[in-house]
Amino acid sequence: MSEEHQLGFFERYLTLWVGICIVLGLVLGETFPQITEFFEAFEIQGYPLIVAIALFLMIYPIMVQTDFGEIIKAGKSVKPLTTTLVLNWLVKPFTMAFIAWLFFRVIFANFVGYDVGGDLMAGMILLGIAPCTAMVLVWGYLSRGNMGHVVVMVAINSLTMVVLYGPLAVLLLPVADVPVPFGKVAFGVLAYVGLPLLAGYLTRKILLESKGKEAFEEFTGKLHYVSPAALLFTIVAIVSPQSGVVLSNPSLVLFVLIALSVQIFLIFGIGYYASKKLGLAYEDAAPTAQIASSNHFEVAIAMSIALFGIDSPATLAAVTGMLIEVPIMLLLVQICLRTQHWFPKVRKGS
Repeated sequence: MSEEHQLGFFERYLTLWVGICIVLGLVLGETFPQITEFFEAFEIQGYPLIVAIALFLMIYPIMVQTDFGEIIKAGKSVKPLTTTLVLNWLVKPFTMAFIAWLFFRVIFANFVGYDVGGDLMAGMILLGIAPCTAMVLVWGYLSRGNMGHVVVMVAINSLTMVVLYGPLAVLLLPVADVPVPFGKVAFGVLAYVGLPLLAGYLTRKILLESKGKEAFEEFTGKLHYVSPAALLFTIVAIVSPQSGVVLSNPSLVLFVLIALSVQIFLIFGIGYYASKKLGLAYEDAAPTAQIASSNHFEVAIAMSIALFGIDSPATLAAVTGMLIEVPIMLLLVQICLRTQHWFPKVRKGS
């Protein structure tokens, strides 16, 4: 993205708005427990339709402002793509498994017990093997990263997840067979990447060719708050059906928050350091580390519910990942923005 993107008042305090929305979601879930049934009544491939619409609105404004020529260039940049794939599939799942083991078999073992600790580990592992898709587009945009690289990696990770999610789950989870939600992942690729990408491309092409750059910039200016507003609505919509699970286990939530925070900062540090050593430009380094740090918690939550039940410690861990990820990722965005000078201004080759 261009250097002109500045964080306004709304984006600057987005962490505060996220916290308010998390609390609002918990309150709504407790006040209106039937909200879960409401969401389930409008589902496509297991995704609540309301959430799918909100995610489309969250991504579409970003796609409109994306130079699609940069996507083609990003697809030819071997070094950033390879670095991201290695971090997501050869490093992150195993660091997550190790962190989960360290905290729930060693550090917190006496507080949670063996069985509950095992379930919490399972929930964390399900998070670790599901790389982020939709929301990482927001992080890349806010940190002024190369959106072409982000879009390409979102698509590749979504498709790769169909192939690798099951084998990694079998390898890292204490279960023999793990059903892979092929339909859910396929729908996620279409709803979170395909449709917003197509709509954004057509909007950009039509406006620039028929109305000119000034009209295009006027239109995108009107979309300024659509993406963050949709993000906040999505948080409320995802948290509210899980309020009972979260509020009934506050101590376990705290333990998982600590473990996941360590994992997120660890994998971000590994990705950011590796990007610097490899000579990546900041525009590639920031999203490379961010993609590795974040998780596709919708898939992880769905898998936890399918395998262990909605009221299990495993599902609690997956839901906690959703609660902690947004505030931490917003903090990492600020870290990236403040450390741009660590990286070269131009790419040192592909």
